[in-house]
Amino acid sequence: MFHQFHLKDIILLAIIGIVFGVIYLATGLLYNGLTIALTPFGYGPMANDITLGIWCMAGPLAGFMLRLPGASFLGEFLSAVVEMLLGDQWGVTTLLSGLVQGIGTELGFTLTLYKIYNWVTLLLSATTTTILTFAWDWFRNGYSHFPFSMLIVMLIVRWLSMFFFTGVLVKLIVNLLNRSHVLSR
Repeated sequence: MFHQFHLKDIILLAIIGIVFGVIYLATGLLYNGLTIALTPFGYGPMANDITLGIWCMAGPLAGFMLRLPGASFLGEFLSAVVEMLLGDQWGVTTLLSGLVQGIGTELGFTLTLYKIYNWVTLLLSATTTTILTFAWDWFRNGYSHFPFSMLIVMLIVRWLSMFFFTGVLVKLIVNLLNRSHVLSR
């Protein structure tokens, strides 16, 4: 059955995009601080893996809240648009990252055919987003030049970041919204 976005869904996506666009902009400061702190130890690039879960929260949240195909992608991509328009440090490449992250988060919902909304979906979304974003960084940020052992550690750290932020925190937020009846359709 075909599902469409209603006006309230579009408004909710816009709110998620704005709120997380601001959060993503602030995450850039955390990323910069971690990069500076980790660089003397040879782990500066890992700042990206530590913080990436924060940058991917909008998609799973939108997917869980709206429960419509495409919601996860749109939530993530719109947040990237807002982050870029607010003047983040990466400029227009933020849109490419938002595109990759949005596809990654949407895949987790696609694999359950948009019928399961529980930990399985969040675990799948965290995993698909980890894989796609890691592949993107392999090319964009030159991860292919790192030693294999560091790549394994970076991949594990990225997945843990994804699981915590796009899984645990998103699930807690959704549970709170459900208890307050904000999400009643």
